[in-house]
Amino acid sequence: MGQLEDKVAFITGAARGQGRSHAVRLAQEGADIIAVDLCAQVDTVGYPLATADDLAETVRQVEALDRRIIAGQADVRDSAALKSAVDEGVAQLGRLDIVLANAGIASFAPVEDLTDEMWDDMIDINLTGVFKTVRAAVPHLKANDDGGAIVLTSSTAGIKGLANLAHYVAAKHGVVGLTKTLANELAPHMIRVNSVHPTAVNTDMIHNEQTYSVFLPDKKPSEITREEAAESFKAMNALPIEWVEPVDISNAILFLVSDAGRYVTGVQLPIDAGSVIK
Repeated sequence: MGQLEDKVAFITGAARGQGRSHAVRLAQEGADIIAVDLCAQVDTVGYPLATADDLAETVRQVEALDRRIIAGQADVRDSAALKSAVDEGVAQLGRLDIVLANAGIASFAPVEDLTDEMWDDMIDINLTGVFKTVRAAVPHLKANDDGGAIVLTSSTAGIKGLANLAHYVAAKHGVVGLTKTLANELAPHMIRVNSVHPTAVNTDMIHNEQTYSVFLPDKKPSEITREEAAESFKAMNALPIEWVEPVDISNAILFLVSDAGRYVTGVQLPIDAGSVIK
């Protein structure tokens, strides 16, 4: 029997990357999944975002584990779409126990070059979208006699400042404040709320010309190799590694949402190869 047998998890940004990894890892432990993703491009993001085909692959991988999954396209900026997705998922799967507010974007610019659109998209998706995800799900968690668990995806940028990322850092620091407040507010209902803080993760969010060019600004983005980028990413971490894998974040989340972490709430958990202490 898995650690999450008969549990149901709601995951945003589930089409690929960390979100897909979380869906699969929790399904391996017995959870059924409610999965949403935008599956469309955001104009201020300089790398391709997930597609409907990506979300279909997440569905395939979860179903291959003999778990149920209700998946659909929803924008975390759209409160009505989130509420509809959660309500429909709960109607079909019977309950909700776990919420992973994972959806997020990245873009880069020095502060004087940040446009209003870049700032607004970042805050709307990476902070307000997290709030709207939780708000849509909380009534279902409160319906449980044994409460539930919420994990908000922040970043090492939610703990320290990073150049060319003022909007991202602001959003991810905001997630920390939201985590601490929700942990206090929802504790009487036995609902635990924590945040995770990854360093660079081996996903499409870092493996693209836009991100590479931030770390190697003196080279043409199209000429930067993965190996060259890896050395730059390695410089961020205390442990001599380039990046962590999505499953490393998923395993940390599994601890936080399982009975192993039943009394852990209000915590900011780095999975960062020592990045925040360097």
